[in-house]
Amino acid sequence: MISSPDSHEIVGVDFSGAKDAGKKIWIAQGVIKGDILMIIECFQAKDLPGAGRHRERSLIALREFIRKQKDSIFGLDFPFGIPINLVKEKSWEKFVVSFDGTYTSPGELPMVCKLAAGGKELKRFTDVEAKTPFSPYNLRLYRQTYFGIRDVLGPLIKNNRVCALPMQKPLPDRAWVLEICPASTLRRENLSLSYKGRSETKRTARVKILDGIKKTGVLNIKKSALRSKILEDRGGDALDSVIAAFATFRALKNGFAFDKSSPYGLEGWVYT
Repeated sequence: MISSPDSHEIVGVDFSGAKDAGKKIWIAQGVIKGDILMIIECFQAKDLPGAGRHRERSLIALREFIRKQKDSIFGLDFPFGIPINLVKEKSWEKFVVSFDGTYTSPGELPMVCKLAAGGKELKRFTDVEAKTPFSPYNLRLYRQTYFGIRDVLGPLIKNNRVCALPMQKPLPDRAWVLEICPASTLRRENLSLSYKGRSETKRTARVKILDGIKKTGVLNIKKSALRSKILEDRGGDALDSVIAAFATFRALKNGFAFDKSSPYGLEGWVYT
């Protein structure tokens, strides 16, 4: 891991709510060089100061990392909200800040949401637009949603340490955070390949994805050793963090455009 450079920084975070989140969360750091995002580092959350393999320490360390990067824009791979029909609070900020009091355990999130939704797994407006794979409280995703909001996003919003776009106006004295979804970004780029695994076929798919993103002309990787590090991560999490950085940089280039007719104010918005 390296310290933040003087130029504006883009950071992609492939998030995890697993017990060994420090090992599964990957962070890709990039700097803007003209019209290109140059990826300069990619590392696991366990390598952050004060972190480790376990979830609690790693999420605290990630939160501190975000808080200190006041000139950075972060793309975070977890839902920033739930479907509007299930939100009782009057604002997104109140929903996020009171989240840990509303849902006192990870399992309570899908249980309460399904009960309120008549047993259905509802999607947000932005999930439909971005074609995300799952509802925020799906059994494959709810831990990411729960720990992402409770341990990372909620405390940062409560203490006015970040601006979450587009629900909040961007301010110059703190980091900006965006919700992204690597699967949706790959779908948009027609790069939806099966790339997570140990086989040579999966590695070849990771190469095709990384090369496909590079061919857009807006992303590059500084060193061949870093490229190899990203491709050799068999779980695909390192690559996902690069995709997250790519989506975040594209959002910046597009002026953080979003569908103003959507109920994003309560649900959140996925940038692809």
